[in-house]
Amino acid sequence: MKTNFSLRYASNPRDAKNYDTARLREEFLVERLMVPDEINLTYSMYDRLIVGGAMPVDEALRLEPVDILRADYFTERREVGIINVGGAGTVTVEGETYTIGFKEALYIGRGNQEVVFRSDDKAAPAKFYFNSAPAHTAYPTTKVTREKAVILELGSLEESNHRVINRMIVQEVLPTCQLQMGMTELKPGSVWNTMPPHTHDRRMEAYFYFDLPETQAVCHFMGQTDETRHIWMKKDQAVISPSWSIHSACATMNYTFIWGMAGENLNYNDMDGAAATDLR
Repeated sequence: MKTNFSLRYASNPRDAKNYDTARLREEFLVERLMVPDEINLTYSMYDRLIVGGAMPVDEALRLEPVDILRADYFTERREVGIINVGGAGTVTVEGETYTIGFKEALYIGRGNQEVVFRSDDKAAPAKFYFNSAPAHTAYPTTKVTREKAVILELGSLEESNHRVINRMIVQEVLPTCQLQMGMTELKPGSVWNTMPPHTHDRRMEAYFYFDLPETQAVCHFMGQTDETRHIWMKKDQAVISPSWSIHSACATMNYTFIWGMAGENLNYNDMDGAAATDLR
């Protein structure tokens, strides 16, 4: 197996106004996540969130610490949230094996030395997308199915934003230190998510886009309300969204995305809205 690691520093919004397309992509886009028999990690200085992908095909993949953690094992001071976006697979945590199907989640608390990813069938490998944040205490490892999620349906076809929000790793479902994760599925005919947009100064966010053909693309919007920017993305890519940035996207057809947050609080509804007519 191979583990790849990259580091992203935080950016001042006044500086980000001057970034060209290449610089925006360099600072915020995570292009390489799902590669056979690799674990790919991006460590962001925004709330020290880690964005990761593990795609076991011919071998099991063990989650190992990278040098910047200065830890004996990955979850020594961290919690992890995982959502499978591929074929059936398993995650073994301290000798206990959890079967994680498509669009199912697993929360792993601090202090678990063994985390191993496997696919059931290498012809249809699992794709484990995960986020990790620093943790101050240990909570139980818990599997979260779609049935256990807090489900919210928003938007309309008329506004092109009819979507279902599956809140999976949130305080209403299980205890966490600061990590929150979930999955938003857009209905056929809808292409906008989080419109009108919002910011939340108390939490940063990362987005992972999937359920999209190779021939289609997502336009992720970021920046401040009066100084917006955009990044074009493909399926199985992620983007880091600072707390000062709006959160919104539009694609060339409907899609699904995973959102993950870390920061000051666990209040999902703590956000500051912005009207679509205020965007610049």
